[in-house]
Amino acid sequence: MNRLRELAEVSHAIITGNQDAGGAYPAAPTFSAYRGYAWLRDGSFTAEGISRYGDVGSAGRFHDWVDRVLRSRRRQVDVLCAAHARGERPDDAAMLPTRFTFDGADGSDPWWDFQTDGYGIWLWSVVNHAVRHGLELDRWRGGIDVAVDYLVAFWDRPCYDWWEEHVEQRHVSTLGAIYGGLVAIAPYTDIAVLDVAERIRSLVLAEGIYDGRLTKWLGTSAVDGSLPACVVPFGLVNGEVGAATLTAVADDLDVDGGVHRFAADVFYGGGQWILLSALLGWNLAAAGDTAGAWRHLRWIAEQATPDGELPEQVPHHLLHPGSRDEWIVRWGTVATPLLWSHGMYLILADELGVLPEKV
Repeated sequence: MNRLRELAEVSHAIITGNQDAGGAYPAAPTFSAYRGYAWLRDGSFTAEGISRYGDVGSAGRFHDWVDRVLRSRRRQVDVLCAAHARGERPDDAAMLPTRFTFDGADGSDPWWDFQTDGYGIWLWSVVNHAVRHGLELDRWRGGIDVAVDYLVAFWDRPCYDWWEEHVEQRHVSTLGAIYGGLVAIAPYTDIAVLDVAERIRSLVLAEGIYDGRLTKWLGTSAVDGSLPACVVPFGLVNGEVGAATLTAVADDLDVDGGVHRFAADVFYGGGQWILLSALLGWNLAAAGDTAGAWRHLRWIAEQATPDGELPEQVPHHLLHPGSRDEWIVRWGTVATPLLWSHGMYLILADELGVLPEKV
């Protein structure tokens, strides 16, 4: 237990020690392709872990940063929504990006940038933080309104998934993230977001189910390691569909406690991802499978470097080992530390009562 609690302390220190002065959480401070950028998806899950740890200031500064970034995009979203209302389809390049520089600008190099999930995840994260610590959401109202308007207009548009692939598809984990964000913000907005949330749920139940469980995108039978998020925390499905989804992810992608992204994954050979192990463990804890959740927490702790850093993925049980070297040549060794990995560890540690006394 002491080792697990110490890793939580190190995770908090790594996240906050690398937080930009303006509030952004860098995805990975030393990794070539991520350095200098912050993602709403990564950062919002990281902020949830930091908020659970009890560091109200650090999580609040992240939400302040997102609020500033989104308020600065008010005009861009108004133009996009007006085009949508006229029946036009803006180019992907005109849409909001998935990652920002620390000063809120677009990236200067090409990226798979059109992804909507992060905007829903941020709404979920900022509401959780405010409710948990008794804060007023009006502090982030400008950014919230931008995110809501953007998602209400474009929730059903195909975009890249969590892994920045398959822009032509409508991804179930993306739809789940938007659903979770809209449901979370519903009590705090006058916009009829619950109507949109119900449309999302109806669409997924009609086209995103195979053999009684969720699928990677609408119309396929594939499984993805991000799908448990549609159960916990986003609540898109529960009951039999939720249980069958967790079982499919465990059966197809979980090996010894480490979870792969998807069967065809060739990124760094298709290793096991720390954050996905934590996500599945979080779901198991919520479902009452405490032993299963502990299995994942301990597996994660075993992957830490001697300095307590958690990587993005580890090369155990590689799905496609022949593809690993090409990524090392392209981008260097695997991102370490990945702040999202540390944030997810904090969430699972909190679920299991491992976090030290709150700061």
